[in-house]
Parts: sequence; structure tokens; C-alpha cells
Amino acid sequence: MSINAQRVPNIHTPPPGPVARALIETDERYVSPSYTRFYPLAVKSGLGTTLEDMDGNLYLDFTAGIAVCATGHCHPRVVAAIQRQAEKLLHICGADFYYPPLRDLAQKLAEIAPGPTPKRVLFTNSGAEAIEAAIKLARYHTRRQHIIAFYGAFHGRTMGALSLTASKVNQRRRFEPLMPEVTHVGYGSCYRCPYNLSYPSCALECVTHLEKKLFKTTLPPEEVAAIIVEPIQGEGGYIVPPPEYHRELKALAERHGILYVADEVQSGIGRTGKMFAIEHWGIEPDIVCTAKGLASGLPLGAMIAKADVMDWAQGAHASTFGGNPVSCVAALETIALVEESLMQNATDVGGYLIGRLRDLQARHPLIGDVRGLGLMIGIDLVKDRHTREPASVERDAILQECFKRGLVLLGCGESSIRFSPALVVTREEAETAVQILDAAMTERH
Repeated sequence: MSINAQRVPNIHTPPPGPVARALIETDERYVSPSYTRFYPLAVKSGLGTTLEDMDGNLYLDFTAGIAVCATGHCHPRVVAAIQRQAEKLLHICGADFYYPPLRDLAQKLAEIAPGPTPKRVLFTNSGAEAIEAAIKLARYHTRRQHIIAFYGAFHGRTMGALSLTASKVNQRRRFEPLMPEVTHVGYGSCYRCPYNLSYPSCALECVTHLEKKLFKTTLPPEEVAAIIVEPIQGEGGYIVPPPEYHRELKALAERHGILYVADEVQSGIGRTGKMFAIEHWGIEPDIVCTAKGLASGLPLGAMIAKADVMDWAQGAHASTFGGNPVSCVAALETIALVEESLMQNATDVGGYLIGRLRDLQARHPLIGDVRGLGLMIGIDLVKDRHTREPASVERDAILQECFKRGLVLLGCGESSIRFSPALVVTREEAETAVQILDAAMTERH
């Protein structure tokens, strides 16, 4: 019987079963211990929003490989595009030669990037590499050195990207010294304001602080190359900033000749109901970084910049594998599917899911906040709604219980649960996820 002909979830062997255990034992002998496997899910195959483990258990996947499989696991149109390209050309370095998939994808990304200004594209293998490229381009173009990033941010683990990352100390421990000339400031998080104020009476201190304090005391604004910001913070807790936040932050950047870089690695390619999340605020960044959902599971990242910003010379930056032809055709098919129906589905099913999670919030005091756009949704678990003390232990226990019941979820931030299913997810699957979460919370709290 095929995966999509069976009831999902369907857990007949308590995980990990014997085949999964054998895989995990070998994996743990040879694979780096730095990987963070939260529970023993050993995957054999996937289709749409369903995962099959090594023992034949079926799971409802609400992570999509950390927002990577935008079109679901193994979408037939994406698989067919990959197969066709694999028969013609697997690799020829785009930094040295020309080939249609790279050109076609660059043109498409330039066309769909936020704002009317002409764009150019540099391809990478990952989101972290796209951030590295943005750091280099910002410094090259502005002839400035300093970068402003945000507490709670996750931009990657390579040394430059890690220098901007500020979500977990474990990611930085024992790797100093990192890239110099980086300053972190508080993100626009209204649920847990970094300045202990309340919106809207705060007068957007999370933005005005830069000019009122930072630029007057420790950081000359004329030395800042870029502000690099996630439109919605991902690993920091799926935090949606207040409505004026990006507009005011972008205006501040423009006043001082600072480039505005949007890290859309997790939020881009239709996930929030717009092709790029920053479009919800009507902002045209100077540089956009994307990856994750771009190629439905194949490794590919891109840095999209205004054409007049991407003014570096030949040889200033490139990648051997960035823009691989197979990854490029997967991305073109992914974007086509997102444009045809999946971006709208993210809006429709995402709206339904947020509503149902708020129904749960009314019944479970453990849920302090429900937030998100499209299918980038987070719930924040708290020990007390008044103090908003993070309920990290409770969050982890609930995630484990959901896994045992066949729902694949992961956390983010101190005590949040993220919902980032494939954009093909149905309302019925969203309802199943909510019911499993409800049962898990009832069981564990």
C-alpha cells in the first residue's frame, strides 16, 4: 500500500523500532556529535506532508525539513524536473561557464524579488553562504566595516554568519574570536520586549534606540555597512515584529546610508503568504538572502541585490557548486508551484491553523502567545501568563509526546513550538495536528 493510501499518522511500532534503532546506533558511531537530534525519528521516505520511518510508521510532518520542502516531500513535478536535468547536465561551474538553468533562475529571482529596482543574483549552496556573501557585498559596496544584527537572530554557523547569530550561546561557545565589527541590538519583539516596554506606548524603542543611544555613544553610523535582519525571527521564536518596525528601521538605515539586508532564508518562497515575508510591510531591501524552501530540498541559496549595489569586480566572490543546474531547475519548478497555488494555500491554511491554535490557547493556560503569518506560525509556552516565564521543559515534553503520537514538530526560541509544514498542507491535516497537540498538552500538563 502506498503512503498516501494510508491513514496518517499511523504508529504501529513504538519509535524507535528495531530497524530505526540499528540505523541510529551506526549513525551515532560515525556522524558528528554536534548534530542536535531531538527525538529518534529515522526517516525512510516522504511524500507530501507524510514521513515514513524505517519501521513503517507514518508521521504527519509539520517541519518540512525546517521549512525546506516548500512543495512537500518529493513533489512529482519537482522530481520530474530533477530527473530531466540529471540526464543532461549534473554540474558545470557557474562561476566559470554559462548554462540555461542558472540564467533562467537568476532572471526569475530578479523579477520576483521585492521592489521595482533592477536586481542581480549570486548563487550559493546554503543560507549561511548567502549571508556570508551579503556581508562581503555590503562591506565592498559601502567601504564600511560594521554590521548591526539582533539578539535572537539566527543567520547560520559559518564564521561570518555565526558572528551575526545570537540565538543560543552553544552555537558560539569556544569559537571566538569571531568576525569583528558586529553589534547586536534588541529585535522588535512585543511579547517579550527587550526594553521592558509595551506596544504601542513604547514609541518603537526597538528602532529609536539605535539613533538615541547607539549612534550617539559607541557606534558612528557612517561606519555601519548594513543592518541584517530577519523579517520574522525564525530560531529566535517565530517572532513577528510590530507593524511599523521594518518601515522605521529601513528609514533609519536610509538616513545614514546603511544597506538593509533581509534574511529570508526561512521566511521566503511563499511561506508567509507572500513570496518574501518583507513584502507584508512594503519594504524593498537592498539585499535579500534566500535558501531553505527555494529548491524543495536540494541545496541552493541565493543573494539577490539591487543591481547598483552588486558592483563588485570579477573574482570578488563566487562558488563552485552555487547555482548547480539540477538545483536550479528544482527551484524554477518550486517557484512555479508556489506562484500557481501554494502561496495562496499558505495564507488560507495558515489562517485556519492560527485560529485553531488560538482556540487551544483559550483552553490551555500554558499557551501564552500565538503568532505568525501564513504557514510560519509559533506558539509560546509559559509557566504563567502574567509573568510570561518561558516553559522550556514543558515545551520539550510536549514535543516528545507529539512525536510519539505521530506529529513531527520542533521548537524554537526559549519555549516556542514552530509550525512550518509544507505549503501543500491541507486544512484537514492542520486540524489533525491541532488535535494531536491538544491531546499531548492534556497528557503532559
